[in-house]
Formats: sequence, structure tokens, C-alpha cells
Amino acid sequence: MKKVGIIICDRWSSCAGGKCLRSLRRREGAFERYADEEVELVGYTTCGGCPGGNVEYAPAEMKKNGAEVIHLATGLLVGYPPCPHIDAFTRFIPAKYGMEVVLGTHPIPRNYYVTHDSLGSWSTTAWQERIRHVVGDEKTRESYD
Repeated sequence: MKKVGIIICDRWSSCAGGKCLRSLRRREGAFERYADEEVELVGYTTCGGCPGGNVEYAPAEMKKNGAEVIHLATGLLVGYPPCPHIDAFTRFIPAKYGMEVVLGTHPIPRNYYVTHDSLGSWSTTAWQERIRHVVGDEKTRESYD
């Protein structure tokens, strides 16, 4: 069984996790990678607000619960502006805790995709790589609006 933790952007600190949990259950978005595995969610928290102070210790608590992978939620990618600290998080967590980091949880909702596409937010190769697990197709994006 794969044990995962999710860290969301603090802008959505009151988020109940509906889209993340639905995509985990359906194995959509970044959770497609677990299509043939059982998964247990062992932690869910915010980054703590910019610059992400909670990222310094939350993975340790998740690791105590068996987490092997930390998913940085799709909200960190689709908020405006996208998280300016995401690269630091993806370097820090593996270096400090030896845990894999996956960018994204649920597929990008259509309304965010349209906005960021028109703004060119994700036009660079680096951003295309960051969102690759959560782009989905038009029908899936629409279902997450």
C-alpha cells in the first residue's frame, strides 16, 4: 500500500479537500500513477502561507504516519500567481526527509486552465513539466470546475 501526504496552498486553508480526495479515489490527475495500487492518505495540511513555513516540518509528521510520497496540491500550480516557492519545496522535502514529491493532485479545473493559458503562465518548458500530471483532457478539466 502506498501512503501519501498532501500539502495544499494556504490560500485555500479552509478547503475540505473534495477535488483532491475525489481524484485520489478515482485515480485521476497526479493520482493516476497509483492505478494498480492501494493508497492511504496519511496527512493533509497547508503549506502554512508564504514562504511555506509548514513545509519545513509537516512532512516529518506525515512520515511518522508512513508517508512515502508528498503531493503538492494542484492549487499550488493553478492559483494566481502560481506558487513562487514550489521549486524550493520539491528540492527541500527529498533532501530533508528522503521522500518523493509529486506536483499536483486533482486535474486542473477548466476555468483555471483557460485563465492560465490566456495569461501564458505555463508557456515555459519548466511549467509544462510541472503541470504534466494534472493537465488532463478538456472533459476531465470541465468535470473539476
